[in-house]
Amino acid sequence: MRNIILSILGILLIVGSVFFAKRLIDNKQKPKPVPTKVVKTVFTDTVSNSTIPIVIPANGILVAKRRVEIYSEVQGIFRSGTVLFKPGQEYKKGETLIRIDASEYYASVQSSKSNLYNAIAAIMPDLKLDFPEVFQKWQTYLNSFDLSKTTPKLPEMTSEKENYFITGRGIVSSYYNVKNLEQRLAKYTIRAPFNGILTEALVTEGSLIRNGQKLGAFIDPSVYEMEVALSKSYASLLRVGETVQLNNLEHTETFTGKVSRVNGSIDATTQTITAFIEVKDKQLKEGMYLEANLNAKEEPDAIEINRSLLLENEQVYVVRDSVLDIIDVKPVYFSETTVVLKDVPNGTVILTKPVSGAYAGMLVKPFVEGTTSQQD
Repeated sequence: MRNIILSILGILLIVGSVFFAKRLIDNKQKPKPVPTKVVKTVFTDTVSNSTIPIVIPANGILVAKRRVEIYSEVQGIFRSGTVLFKPGQEYKKGETLIRIDASEYYASVQSSKSNLYNAIAAIMPDLKLDFPEVFQKWQTYLNSFDLSKTTPKLPEMTSEKENYFITGRGIVSSYYNVKNLEQRLAKYTIRAPFNGILTEALVTEGSLIRNGQKLGAFIDPSVYEMEVALSKSYASLLRVGETVQLNNLEHTETFTGKVSRVNGSIDATTQTITAFIEVKDKQLKEGMYLEANLNAKEEPDAIEINRSLLLENEQVYVVRDSVLDIIDVKPVYFSETTVVLKDVPNGTVILTKPVSGAYAGMLVKPFVEGTTSQQD
């Protein structure tokens, strides 16, 4: 009985093995599923070379083109005038900015002028006797001498004898001594060198002003300059007189300036060259921070694309017969976001947006409005 049961089990095991093996063979012979090809949709554009303006971005702070730091060359008490010496105060050309008390010094000047007058008056009798031919011109000079006015220029001496006689009496040295004192007396009054506005006032009326002390700053608010530092590679591109577009930080206001000066040397430390942009506008104020776009040059037969589209080794992707390919290009200028390229033939279809996982030979199709994008 036991042998019969074992025989039946053996037969069942053999039959099961045969069916299992047949099933495996049938599954192996089924055709493998063919994966569907994924064709990515890409954004493209057809190249049309043109003249691309090279615009160099820069920034800087406005400074008045005509600016004067006011210093005192004499010492004395600051006397009040008709206009207060305060920041924001406007002055006309020649109007008094600061008047320093000069009463003591004025007295010494008048004393020297009086001594000069007396010295000339003392030689008049001798001139009349010994040099009658020059007596009249010295008499005329003496009559025009006014102690309350600037000392007039001495008469021109026409002969050596006259020169020796006048010089020997100390007239010439006394005259130049008086003129020197008058020059210094004029420094007790500081006048506006041009129409402008006071931007800094470091003293007030009644203060003791010392020799060499800074008193304030005075500017002409009609013309400003902005100093910008550019890479030395742009040195040959900058031109005096070029128009420059200026914007404030918020890009809400636009101003037009021009390159007024370009430094002739390059900073050895930073390897930059300095350019000065002149701008006029009533809304501008000294100290404003502006951004500038300098039109350095124009590059013919070129295109401008996003920097992210430029590959390593100076190459870009192009589309040929629905397949990606790579061509060599020549970058001529880089900005923060774009690059100007040359040597890209007209009619070439290039990508306008990067494609993730792109490679040469990838199947693609250009995007057409109204179709569904398959781009990953």
